[in-house]
Amino acid sequence: METFEKLFVAANRALVAGVLALVFGIVFINVLGRYGFGSSFAWVEEAARHLMVLGAFCGAGLALREGRLVAITLLADMLPPRLSLALKWLIVVVMAGFMGVMTWLGIEFVAFGWPKETMSTGMPRGLPYVAIPLGCGLFLVHLALFARRFVANDFVTDGSQPEDSRESQA
Repeated sequence: METFEKLFVAANRALVAGVLALVFGIVFINVLGRYGFGSSFAWVEEAARHLMVLGAFCGAGLALREGRLVAITLLADMLPPRLSLALKWLIVVVMAGFMGVMTWLGIEFVAFGWPKETMSTGMPRGLPYVAIPLGCGLFLVHLALFARRFVANDFVTDGSQPEDSRESQA
């Protein structure tokens, strides 16, 4: 399972990096075209926007793993250890439920938008909406693989020690 998790995280990182590199590339080429040659592509702004949304949705699970999502821990920190643990598991269940519903609704949204076309590119409007169920589904996989460490506040995934334990050893 550990090998699968490492491959899954690496593939997700590659996907997000590839999407963001593509955004950079098309926007850079469009800027060069606009200011260097007086001509730009009309589809770049729309494509870049859709790709940024895809990158954000697909990167949410990675952000969860690294402790980069906004969290308010005051209540959990004030509770006795057993209640704090129960609260953290409740948060995991709520996140899983929310992302499950978002995945399902995202699929519905893709089906709803598919017959319509986007303005600049003329592609099916449902295609950019695929970012919703794809990103939420990836988040669910990350959460399933990472839930125990999430509850324990162990956000480091590269094999090194969490920052708190490094500081206490110094």
